[in-house]
Amino acid sequence: MVERYAREEMKRLWDMNAKYSAWLEVEKALVRGWNKLGLIPDDDCEKICKNAKFDIARIDEIEAITKHDLIAFTTSVAESLGEESRWVHYGITSSDCIDTAVALQMRDSLKIILEDIKQVRDAIKVRAYQHKDTLMVGRSHGIHGEPITFGLVLAIWYDELGRHLKALESTLEVISVGQLSGAMGNLAHTPMELEELVCKELGLKPAPVSNQVIQRDRYARLMSDLALLASSCEKIAIEVRHLQRTEVYEAEEYFEVGQKGSSAMPHKRNPILSENITGLCRMIRGYALPAMENVALWHERDISHSSVERFILPDSFITTDFMLMRLKGLLEKLVVYPKNMMKNLNLTGGLVFSQRILLELPKKGVSREDAYKIVQRNAMKVWGDLQEGKAAINEKGESLYLQYLLADSDLTGLIGEAAIRECFEFSYYTKNVDSIFKRVFG
Repeated sequence: MVERYAREEMKRLWDMNAKYSAWLEVEKALVRGWNKLGLIPDDDCEKICKNAKFDIARIDEIEAITKHDLIAFTTSVAESLGEESRWVHYGITSSDCIDTAVALQMRDSLKIILEDIKQVRDAIKVRAYQHKDTLMVGRSHGIHGEPITFGLVLAIWYDELGRHLKALESTLEVISVGQLSGAMGNLAHTPMELEELVCKELGLKPAPVSNQVIQRDRYARLMSDLALLASSCEKIAIEVRHLQRTEVYEAEEYFEVGQKGSSAMPHKRNPILSENITGLCRMIRGYALPAMENVALWHERDISHSSVERFILPDSFITTDFMLMRLKGLLEKLVVYPKNMMKNLNLTGGLVFSQRILLELPKKGVSREDAYKIVQRNAMKVWGDLQEGKAAINEKGESLYLQYLLADSDLTGLIGEAAIRECFEFSYYTKNVDSIFKRVFG
């Protein structure tokens, strides 16, 4: 289903034509390498590089008989050539061609993912500066904690995706390797210079050592990094879903004109994009485990990894690309409700300022234990009033908690009314936002 909506650029990198085109690119580079080393005559090299082609239908025909896709491919290519076809695939084994070609596909696909991440971060940065000073309540365990700004929430997302960007940039180097080391990786039939020549032409580095395959810890690292990226993207989607809950309603996905939320309830506006992203991220994480299990192959190689990779490589890249673009659009159009954020911030009648009061008392010589008792006993009264439906703020604009604190003679005797009121200023909690933003965004 994802493939139906995936971007053509990524889909093209993993269709059958792209697969065989990458194989042919490797085989032609091999011919040119042998030519430079003096084995293949110039005329034969020119003919192969100019005329070699494949036919997918013909490959399928041949494979139905041979039960071997690479042999079917080379046979199809040979049919497009003359006697010079004897030099195609000379000295190498199937995995030399396939794994080197897959490296090209993974490299080009990962470059798209890296650009996707940059675009998502750009979208987050724009929204972060828009809401740098937008007050909201911070929550731990789902319960109101202290005042923060929505900009800080967004800054965390930006910073977190930056770590994934760096990790995947490093992984790009790890997966951009090829091999032309022969059936057992001993370079018996292909000189080391050939491997270096071909890999350089393809924009890859030769694996320092290989057996019959490129070692699958490289693939597993890629899949693990994509899984971690997906986990952070799901974190963002989950937050949007929470903020859109009716009883919270601090932000919501953009609802298009003409859009419908429910077949039964016309009033519904559901967080369908972030729910979709959550599901896609679960799928992306699911590809990491089989990639790890592919690391352990029998001796120099078996093909237990092959069937797995036919699923996880195209699916992980296509799904990740689609998910990131969906996330980007969600964030760009996210509707934020600062008034509701402020309403929720005041919902608990000033309890969000409890630590501010707590920290003033030790300055007056009060032990932390006694200070905690004074602050908590008044907080518990507020919880009781809220359960009874009492207004969180009175007609004078004073919160329930402030009212109780001002009526506590033990407290007023220690720090005074003016100091208590000063503890209820939001600016105290936002004074370092600019500095944090400089640290995050530069």
